[in-house]
Amino acid sequence: MQEAASRRGVMSRIEDLCAERGLRMTEPRRVIARVLSDSEDHPDAEELYDRVKAIDPAISMATIYRTMKLFEEMAVVSKRDFGDGRARYEKASGPEDHHHHMIDVETGEVIEFYNQELEDLKKRIARDLGFKLVDHHLELFGVRTPKKH
Repeated sequence: MQEAASRRGVMSRIEDLCAERGLRMTEPRRVIARVLSDSEDHPDAEELYDRVKAIDPAISMATIYRTMKLFEEMAVVSKRDFGDGRARYEKASGPEDHHHHMIDVETGEVIEFYNQELEDLKKRIARDLGFKLVDHHLELFGVRTPKKH
């Protein structure tokens, strides 16, 4: 049991989620999971491929697409559309790391944010409409405004 716990300590968050869901982890899946877990941005398939290829050149683009589709189906990753025509990926967020995205339409920069007032408002809206909120995604698109001095 201790050995499993110590192995789990070096597993990426995505590998952990795959293990919880009973997904068999091949070496290519493991590399892809680790690269995505280490990403601090929201890579598309081509960006992910470039990063994975640097670790294991034998992994093909087709493997990236198949793996990302599988990870998405297993709710291990979330696919996002930030309005640039490319599917972006991020680790599936749980309640402890829930966040939203502000996308700068001029530069493509994606800023993650959390706002408790917004969370309370969404729950109130759902309740007022007779629902219990179980999931949601929010992407805001904007342009930077000049800072006032």
